[in-house]
Amino acid sequence: MILRPYQSAASEAIFKEWLENDSTLVVMPTGGGKTILFADVIRRVFPRRALVIAHREELIFQARDKIQRVTGLQADVEMGDYQAEGGLFDAARVIVSTIQTQCSGGDGGGRMAKFDPARFGVLIIDEAHHATSPSYRRVIDYYRSNPALKILGVTATPDRADEEALGQVFQSVAFDYEVQDAIHDGWLVPIEQQMVHVEGLDYSSIRTTAGDLNGGDLAAVMEAEKNLQQMAAASLEIIGRRRALVFTASVKAAEMTAEIFNRHRFGMASWVCGKTEKDERRTMLSDFAAGKIQVMCNCGVLTEGFDDPGVEVVIMGRPTKSRSLYSQMVGRSTRPLPGVVDGPETAEERKAAIAASAKPSCLVVDFVGNAGRHKLVTSADILGGKFSEEAIEMATVKARAAGKPVNMAQALDQAEEELLEQKRKADSARLAEAARRAKLVATARFTTQSVDPFDVLHLEPVKARGWDQGRQLSEKQRSLLAKQGINPDQVSFSGAKQLIAEIFRRWDGKLCSFKQAKVLRKYGFDTDVSFADASATIDQLARNGWVRPARGTTSVVTNGSALNPALN
Repeated sequence: MILRPYQSAASEAIFKEWLENDSTLVVMPTGGGKTILFADVIRRVFPRRALVIAHREELIFQARDKIQRVTGLQADVEMGDYQAEGGLFDAARVIVSTIQTQCSGGDGGGRMAKFDPARFGVLIIDEAHHATSPSYRRVIDYYRSNPALKILGVTATPDRADEEALGQVFQSVAFDYEVQDAIHDGWLVPIEQQMVHVEGLDYSSIRTTAGDLNGGDLAAVMEAEKNLQQMAAASLEIIGRRRALVFTASVKAAEMTAEIFNRHRFGMASWVCGKTEKDERRTMLSDFAAGKIQVMCNCGVLTEGFDDPGVEVVIMGRPTKSRSLYSQMVGRSTRPLPGVVDGPETAEERKAAIAASAKPSCLVVDFVGNAGRHKLVTSADILGGKFSEEAIEMATVKARAAGKPVNMAQALDQAEEELLEQKRKADSARLAEAARRAKLVATARFTTQSVDPFDVLHLEPVKARGWDQGRQLSEKQRSLLAKQGINPDQVSFSGAKQLIAEIFRRWDGKLCSFKQAKVLRKYGFDTDVSFADASATIDQLARNGWVRPARGTTSVVTNGSALNPALN
């Protein structure tokens, strides 16, 4: 199987991280092909054995089948009545197991005790945001008794609290490719958000338990007949003939929501929950995929392991404060239709193919009420992993006021551009003032002064990720920043990584260095210029006694003359 470019990049990044760390994490969105990625990793570590751990039965057989298809290696399942071969010579090269199975067993050691950690080369944890729980930590510690073991965690967009905890389990983040990246690159469909105001819907009195809305309190609000009637009526008007997946706060709410939909058109909706018989669930989901059922309501069973690219609308009858949970729910609808993006080679071609397909986007419907003190998650939050909090809030406010579907990727881009334009105007004013001062003060030499490196390089500092909390820069990273004239003690770990990435980007593009940019900025010049042009401008400044010539008298030489030694 041919990997997509980002999957290849992630695979390479994993092995690079493993040169210095025993464990690493990959962030990749639902529908981004995480299983294909770790199947490639398993192929590359062969003949060393691999153990894959997930927490849901639905994920186990999907993982086994894809691994066997991608690698050609036998994969055995260790779960319930399924027993993986454990002999020395007949053992499968890949074992796929649930965390519950690994921890089960009357002897206290769990079924993991049947496996010798020394016989595995890699441990892969699917949906790794669960890896911070005691059961996962117990299993990880057991297999970590093998000092040669490498560990890989894969997850979609995690919560901020999850990020911090994941930083305690995994030593590094090898690759961070999020929903917004995949949409920009044309691998996932654009997400449109529609906010619907429901009169009388009030979340303000709901308690917070374990970081999310209390289940019992939420169910009481979402099971109210009046609320469900309004939500269903609005949904019917919005979805038209499109297939929709409804997430509800309780089993009762799922049943009631389906019943209300069916009052409008008999047989258009059905519902499933954890207690639905497997054969019955399979039949209903098959009918849903075939279009015999238009609306499928569920409580907590289709958030993971459910793959139906034909789902066009996700209706959030289960508001949440959890970015991870919201991401899982939205991810049921972000896949393009089969075959749409497999042929085109460029991002623009893929996006054009999606736009011309029968599913040009997915629509997420949120119901707005009185949230009180709660900060409820919207699609802006799951798309905004790399955006500033100000941009996320600005995009959310615009979507709430629009009264119609809003392309949230575009809304975030526009919000960030507006904020950057505000910053550019402020920077321009500061540059003009710097130029004015430079003419008044004819000091002979440039002297080091404390400056904001992000301002110098026209960067908006990235939102710090939780897994970077408490992390320290390596000596190589500190040395690189120091050589560029940036004090590593004055920037955060996340900020330092951003600055280092920008330094490398400038090197690759033959753009001016940070030291050059700092000088140019001091004298009111543009910093988005080539290294050669920056050198020429700085040389001319030096010849002019470090006084900026009057406008129109400065000629910029473009022969790449060397930077004045005094500035190195």
